[in-house]
Amino acid sequence: MAIVLDVKSLSKKYPKAEKFAAEDVSFQIEEGDIFALIGPNGAGKTTTIRMIATLLNATSGDAEVDGHSIITAPDKVRECITYLPDEAGAYKTMTGRKYLDFMARLFTDNDEIVKKYISKAEIICGLGDRLDDKIGSYSRGMIRKLLLARSVMTSPKLAILDEPTSGLDVINALEIRKTIKSLAEQGMSFLLSSHNMLEIEFVSTKVGIITKGHLMVVGKPSELKEKYGCENLEEVFEKVVKENEIH
Repeated sequence: MAIVLDVKSLSKKYPKAEKFAAEDVSFQIEEGDIFALIGPNGAGKTTTIRMIATLLNATSGDAEVDGHSIITAPDKVRECITYLPDEAGAYKTMTGRKYLDFMARLFTDNDEIVKKYISKAEIICGLGDRLDDKIGSYSRGMIRKLLLARSVMTSPKLAILDEPTSGLDVINALEIRKTIKSLAEQGMSFLLSSHNMLEIEFVSTKVGIITKGHLMVVGKPSELKEKYGCENLEEVFEKVVKENEIH
């Protein structure tokens, strides 16, 4: 499978900070992968994700998305990715359909392509006639579905999702996870972060555990459970983090 994201010794040290927020982070994401980057609060997840999304400048190292460097070709990288942060919102006075049209036109002025983007988003979000209602009347779950659809309607090479189901009920969370898995089966690649280990175990093809700025281990959930002799990913996570605290 083709490598979509190649992260090579990526590091970030903030001004006046004594230690690196992320140091020498390296991993790869192939086409159709759902790679989950997990770790405790302050472990370096968000810093790493934001460097890859070209929102933060790296102190050293590099990452390539579809062969484009975040250091030397950030504009090209932005053409290949989408980024949906945990705190993302939508314009509440717009209808869902108008919002999708507005966002699609940020990518192209071709009306036919805009229609294709919107049509794809309509299918992905599954909101039906509610797309004609104002977003201010939507539940949190509906807004998150709309935002996910907006994020992937342009078929990016890499979709970066931070806490994709945070605050959602079980039904809405399951629907979003199934959507992510379906899109991955069609060849889209994902880099996601979540504190929900059940979600990570259900949706991800690979997992990377980061703590204190260092990526400690990468592997398939089944491989990691076998390696650490654990029944679930929560126990693996606990072991890896505690081992790092000792050293």
